[in-house]
Amino acid sequence: MRLGRIASPDGVAFVSIEGEGDSQTAKEIAEHPFGTPTFTGRSWPLADVRLLAPILASKVIAIGKNYAAHAAEMGGEAPKDPVIFIKPNTSIVGPGAAIVLPSSSNEVHYEGELAIVIGRPCKDVPASKAYEVVLGYTVANDVSARDHQKNDGQWTRAKGHDTFCPLGPWIETSLDPSDLEIKTEVDGVVKQQSRTSLLLHDIPKIIEWVSAVMTLLPGDVILTGTPEGVGPIVDGDSVSITVEGIGTLTNPVAAKK
Repeated sequence: MRLGRIASPDGVAFVSIEGEGDSQTAKEIAEHPFGTPTFTGRSWPLADVRLLAPILASKVIAIGKNYAAHAAEMGGEAPKDPVIFIKPNTSIVGPGAAIVLPSSSNEVHYEGELAIVIGRPCKDVPASKAYEVVLGYTVANDVSARDHQKNDGQWTRAKGHDTFCPLGPWIETSLDPSDLEIKTEVDGVVKQQSRTSLLLHDIPKIIEWVSAVMTLLPGDVILTGTPEGVGPIVDGDSVSITVEGIGTLTNPVAAKK
């Protein structure tokens, strides 16, 4: 199932997105997408509504340096254990929303990633049961102000600006995430191209590690890490990240006014 969030003339709603191409339809979910969704009976052609971020998480947890080649390009060794940090939920935006470049930074980078969406409250989840707590997967851009990162010696400001966590276009609930192509394009030029099979710490290990630290709630998002090829974005660019089996997340880039 593809689960999304839309803005329609009737308001904001969770939906199931059915069909392909120009015939896609958004069917309204009665309350929330967790468990077995029930439907109101209302639906819209997808072209007639606006896709929003598919979930508003209580928190976004990200994994740093989870591809060896990316760790190398950042000038460090691959970590033995997952390195986690948090992006505020106010950094979340949906497809088509602008990534706003802060006036205090001159070096903002894209980072295409596969994201996990948690489906139920959980704590201390063993790797063997990790998939039981997953609602599905979406596409993410862990936008980062590199100069802030270098100046601060840690990642909170660099990763935490408003609009620095685009998510979408929807959540795919029926997916094997172990070997998916992930590709990032800026203005149609491929900048990143890799596969999730190259993750240093796979999804079960990530969920086990993170849930040992903190309780995860329905809708929480875990970014699994970005492959090599990160680079700058500037005012007027368009960033598109595609994850095999899910779809493409596209966001324009704009200077802060």
